[in-house]
Amino acid sequence: MPDAPHLAIDPFAVTVRAVGEPHPARAALRAAGPIVRADAPAGGPVWIITDDTLARQALVHPHIVKDPAYAPLSWDRRTAGLEPTAAEQPSLTTLDGPAHEPLRRAHGPLFTARRMHEYSDRITTIARELLTEVAATETTVDLAADFTTRFPLTVVCDVLGVPLDRVDGAIAACRGMHSSDPEEVGRAMAAFQDLAAAALSDGRSGLAVELRDRVPDEITEARLHYLIFTLIYAGQLTTDPALGFLLARVLDPDRKKAPDITTEESVRQTLRLHSPAPFSLWRFTSTDIELAGVPLPARSPVLIDIQGINTDPTRSLGPDLTFGAGPHYCTGAQLAQLELRAIVDVLHADFPDVRLAVPFAELRQIDLGGIQASRLTALPVALRG
Repeated sequence: MPDAPHLAIDPFAVTVRAVGEPHPARAALRAAGPIVRADAPAGGPVWIITDDTLARQALVHPHIVKDPAYAPLSWDRRTAGLEPTAAEQPSLTTLDGPAHEPLRRAHGPLFTARRMHEYSDRITTIARELLTEVAATETTVDLAADFTTRFPLTVVCDVLGVPLDRVDGAIAACRGMHSSDPEEVGRAMAAFQDLAAAALSDGRSGLAVELRDRVPDEITEARLHYLIFTLIYAGQLTTDPALGFLLARVLDPDRKKAPDITTEESVRQTLRLHSPAPFSLWRFTSTDIELAGVPLPARSPVLIDIQGINTDPTRSLGPDLTFGAGPHYCTGAQLAQLELRAIVDVLHADFPDVRLAVPFAELRQIDLGGIQASRLTALPVALRG
């Protein structure tokens, strides 16, 4: 039985490219076949799925799991960027099957479109206040330097019930998670524990308190803190880069000549073209399996090429994979889209003369390496024109 074709180009490399330039590996992955073998950042092979239909099959496959306990034995957990195993730290992103369902039921009703709509006015107010504050301090501001991080973190802290005087600490903790120094990452995790504890303290209200009342009895306070950490960190990690690309596209002079493009369509196009997660999170085979005629031994790493599938010019119309599919569909999808729409609406309403301070073609994006999303290196904007 043949193995998948091996990709010569590194799809995980750090690169800097123009804002509208596709990642050099995307077309190569698609051309190689529906499932492609590449060299994993932590060593050994990884199998990357490039076909939409096959991806959706893999996302619900009972023997392709998210528990890092099934990662290759040779992988260093820190180097690979793996979470604790499901046994060490149960979470939405590490549990599968029946064990995953109670946590999904606890989170799901809190983040529905209807529930998130209750926060719509509050999110718009936060967007207006932060943009007004930025506009009052500088004529031209790099929104990618602080704003694209501060806005989603302010929103997610507000929704969860974290006191907003702790947002600077949340920003520092999120940035600390990217450090190569284990001690700094440890300090960041400790800061997230403090943020979670603050959201759960007496007299607080928010979704963190509601989540505490909904999780299974076996979830300890420490494990609840970890669940809240994942909501805060993921809320920044994905929305931050997407926000930069959205603002750049909305302010592109060529696109501004097409006023018939709605806010919702701008958000949808941006998320498809600049997926907040270019690849799925790591998945692993829990036993020997065969996928599209390719044998995958137990402990094989598997990724979905979300960015490549979303932008495949031959792909038929239909739901994209920006927020995944199946039981691990992104919990915060509705909140993220609400945030992005709010920013565009506030810009149009309050800053009619806003413009890019540099030509759109001069904007650059950087791929941070591994399975991380790309983001703009800078976004200079004149909010008052």
